[in-house]
Amino acid sequence: MKQDKLGFGIIGCGVISTAHLGAIANCPEAELAAVCDIDEEKGRKCAADHGNVTFYKNYLEMVKDPAVDVVCICTPSGLHADGVIAAAQAGKNVFCEKPLDISHERMCRMIEAVDKAKVKMGCVFQGRTEKNSITARQAIIDGQLGKMTLGDAFMKYYRSRAYYASAGWRGTWALDGGGALMNQGVHGIDLLMWVMNSPVERVFARMDHLVRDIEVEDTCTASLLFKNGALGTIIGTTSCNPGEPRRLELHGDRGTICISESKITRQATTTEPDGLAKDLEEKSTPDSSAKQEGISNNPANFGLYGHAFLVDDLVHAIKENREPYITGRSARRAVDLILAIYESARSGKDVQVKYGD
Repeated sequence: MKQDKLGFGIIGCGVISTAHLGAIANCPEAELAAVCDIDEEKGRKCAADHGNVTFYKNYLEMVKDPAVDVVCICTPSGLHADGVIAAAQAGKNVFCEKPLDISHERMCRMIEAVDKAKVKMGCVFQGRTEKNSITARQAIIDGQLGKMTLGDAFMKYYRSRAYYASAGWRGTWALDGGGALMNQGVHGIDLLMWVMNSPVERVFARMDHLVRDIEVEDTCTASLLFKNGALGTIIGTTSCNPGEPRRLELHGDRGTICISESKITRQATTTEPDGLAKDLEEKSTPDSSAKQEGISNNPANFGLYGHAFLVDDLVHAIKENREPYITGRSARRAVDLILAIYESARSGKDVQVKYGD
C-alpha cells in the first residue's frame, strides 16, 4: 500500500482486462502497480499504456511484488484457480473474473487457499450491482410477488466464427469450461438465482453445438426446480443471429417483474388474494451499469459501472476487514448449477445440483 492506495496487479491483458483497468483508474484508493501476460508484446504495451507500470511474463513473479496488494484474475476461465491460489499463498487479495473457475475441485481449492491465507477475494458478477436488479430482488424478498411460481432467464446471444477463432482457449472444455452457459450465460444464471433469492435444486437439460464448429455447446435449454418451489427455464445460446437482449421474467401468484438487460420492462402487483396484478405507472430507466445496444452480440460492449463498484467495494472490504459484496462461495453457485446442467444434458437425466460450501 502506498499513500493509502492499494496496488493492483492484473494477470491477463485480454479483452476483459479493459474493464479492470478502467475500474482501478476510477477508484481513488486504488492504483495499477503491475500487469502480467504470457504474450510479452501485448503485456508490455498494456504496461506502457497505463503509466509504464511493471510488466511480468510470469504471474508467479508478479504476486511476489511488494507493490501489489490485490491481484486481478483476467485469464481464461480454466486458469482462474491457478492465479487465485498463487496470489493467496503470497498473501495477496484477489479480484476474480467470472466464472470463479470451471470445476468443483478447483473452486474448492481456491476458496480454501483464500481462507487459509486470511485474504479477501471479491468476484465479478456486475449484474448484482444494477439498481433495477436490486429492486427486483428486494421486491421478491419482501413478498410483493407473493408465492414465487416461475423464474426464467433467456440469454439468446450471437458470437461469430471470428470470435471463437480469436483465442485458442475459446470454445474448449479445458480452458473455457463450456460454451454459451459457462462463458456468456453465467451472468444471467447467477443473476436469476440471486434475484429469485433461491438456489436451483434440480435440473433437466439438453444442449448441442448447432452452428459453430466448437467442442462446447452453442445452444442449451434447461428446466429448473428452485428450492423455494418455483419452476423455471434457462435458455442460453450464442447461435441466435443477431442476438437478443437478456431477459429475466419473474412470476409469483401476486405479481410479475420482467427485466430486459438492466431495465425493468414490467412490474405488476396486487395486494388482493385473488386479484389481477396491475402495472406500476412509473417505468424504470436503463441502468448505467450496462450499455443497451449490441451487448447481445458484442462481448466488449459493456459499461464500467459494475466493475468500478466491485473494485471500490473490495478496497473497502480490505481496509474495513469485512466480506466483499460478492464472495467466492456466493460466486461459485452459478458454476455449480452450470455443471449440473451439463451433467444432465450428457446423461439425459434429471440431476440434483451439488453446491460447494
